[in-house]
Amino acid sequence: MDFQLQYTDSKSNARAGLLTTAHGQIQTPIFMPVGTVGSVKGVQATDLLDDIKAQIILGNTYHLYLRPGLEVLERAGGLHKFNSFTGPMLTDSGGFQVFSLAGIRKITEEGVEFRSHIDGSKHFFTPEKVMDIQRTIGADIIMAFDECPPGTATYDYAKQSMELTHRWLDRCFTQFNETQPKYGYEQALFPIVQGCVYPDLRRASAEYIASKGADGNAIGGLAVGEPAEKMYEMIELVNEILPTDKPRYLMGVGTPENILEAIERGVDMFDCVMPTRNGRNGMLFTKDGTMNMKNKKWEFDFSPIEADGASFVDTLYSKAYLRHLFHAKELLAMQIASIHNLAFYLWLVDEARQHIIAGDFSTWKPMMVKRITTRL
Repeated sequence: MDFQLQYTDSKSNARAGLLTTAHGQIQTPIFMPVGTVGSVKGVQATDLLDDIKAQIILGNTYHLYLRPGLEVLERAGGLHKFNSFTGPMLTDSGGFQVFSLAGIRKITEEGVEFRSHIDGSKHFFTPEKVMDIQRTIGADIIMAFDECPPGTATYDYAKQSMELTHRWLDRCFTQFNETQPKYGYEQALFPIVQGCVYPDLRRASAEYIASKGADGNAIGGLAVGEPAEKMYEMIELVNEILPTDKPRYLMGVGTPENILEAIERGVDMFDCVMPTRNGRNGMLFTKDGTMNMKNKKWEFDFSPIEADGASFVDTLYSKAYLRHLFHAKELLAMQIASIHNLAFYLWLVDEARQHIIAGDFSTWKPMMVKRITTRL
C-alpha cells in the first residue's frame, strides 16, 4: 500500500492525498460506506461503484466470522469475489462489536470470550485469531484488535484498556508478519489509538502507535458518548503525533458536520452507519440541510428529492413519492434514501478535497457546515 500526500490547506490541517491498494486508488479525504455483513444494506455493488462513487467500503470481522463464516468466504476466494465489489475494502477487527456485548463477553489478557448475538454460541477472539480471520476475509486494509471503552470510562479503566490494546497490538503485528495473504495481493495493518477522553492517555497511545511505522493509523474510541468538542480536542492532539505521511482513519464518525470538522483537523478516512441507518428511518442529508421525509409537508411536493443532488435517485423521484413510499412501508423508500445519503457523503468529502486543492477550504468549510446543519 502506498500513500502520497498531495495537498495541504495553508490555514488548517486539512489534507488531500492518494492511497493506492491492490484493488485500486482512493482519493482522500474519503468516506467508506459500511457493509457490515458483506453488503451495504439495500445497495447493489453496481450502484456503489457507478452512482455513489464509493472508492472503498468497509466490512466487519465479527459479523462476517459468524455469517457467512470463514469456510464460505475462503471457498469464494475472499470477500471481494463473494460480494462482487471490485474496489478496495477495509475490515474493522470486530473489537467494537465484541465489547458492545457487555453482558455476554469476558475480557482476559489472552483475548475475549463472547457469545454470538445470533444463536448464543460461545467463541473466543485473540489478536492472533483476528489477524487470521481478516487474512481469510481478504480486505486490503485490516485493523488491529483493540478494546473500545465507552466515552464515560474512568481514567483508571481507560488506562488499563489502552495498555491492553497496546499489548494486543504487538501480538497482532507478530501474527501479521508471520502469515501471508491468501489471495495473491498484499494487505495493510492499521493500529488504533485509544485512551478515551484523557489527553495524556491519548498522547501516550498516539506515540506508541506511531512508533510501529504502520502503513496507516486509526483513531478509535471516539463518538461513543463524549461531547463533540471533546472529540475534536482528542483528534487535534492525536494528529499532532501521528505521522503526516501516513493516512489517518477516524473510526465510526459521523455526521456531515463531524466529518468536515475532522478533515479540518487532518483526518483522511471515515466510516459510519449514519447515512444508511438514518436513511432507512426517513432522514435525508442534503447540501441545504436535513429533511425528514415522513413529514406531511412533503405530501404534495412534486419537486425532485434534490435538484442538484449527487445521485440519479435525486431527480428521478419526487419528495412526495418518497414520502408516500415511507408511509406505505415500501422497501424502495429505504433503498432510495440510502443511495441518496451515501452519494451525498461521497460528494461532501470530494468537495472538501477540491477546496483543499483550490486553497480555499478554510473559507468554504464554515459556510458548508452552516448549510448542512439546517433543518428543512
